[in-house]
Order: sequence, then structure tokens, then C-alpha cells
Amino acid sequence: MDLGLPELTSEQIETVCATAEDAARKFIFSKVNQKQVDKLNISVEAEGDKPISFTVEVDLQLAPEVQGLDQKELADEAVEQAFEAIEASLRKLT
Repeated sequence: MDLGLPELTSEQIETVCATAEDAARKFIFSKVNQKQVDKLNISVEAEGDKPISFTVEVDLQLAPEVQGLDQKELADEAVEQAFEAIEASLRKLT
């Protein structure tokens, strides 16, 4: 999708990536207590200039006592939240 973006500076890209990572982290911690997360790695990368593409990966492992939550589904939803944050951030830059 072309949003008519100008070429982004490295600072702008860093800000967009940090915003996406923060959105994914906040989403996960809105669903589970921080103490219930054994491992959480969130990776947001940007490639290219025009068009720029973003990759988001969420590696999540919940504590064994957490029942009734699908950790893969939770990680996938966190990725969606990150992409929504990326889109919102990019729209602000247009």
C-alpha cells in the first residue's frame, strides 16, 4: 500500500519501529500479567527505502501455570497491533 510517504530518515524509522514494539508489548501485558511471561522477544525491522517494508516478530513463552490462553494466538495478535501502530505512525508522517 503506497501512503505517499516521503523517504524516511533513520530517526523516523527508529521511532516507527519503537512505537510498534511498544504497541505489541502493551498488548501482551494487557492480556497477561508480566510475571506470567517467561520469555518475550519483540523484533521490528525495516527494509528498503521507497517502498519501505516492516517485519514484526513476537517470540512469546508464557509460564506453565497460565491456562486458557493460546500463546501463539496472543503473539499473532501482538504482531497485528504492532502493524496497526506502524500504519498509524506512517500516516502521521504524510
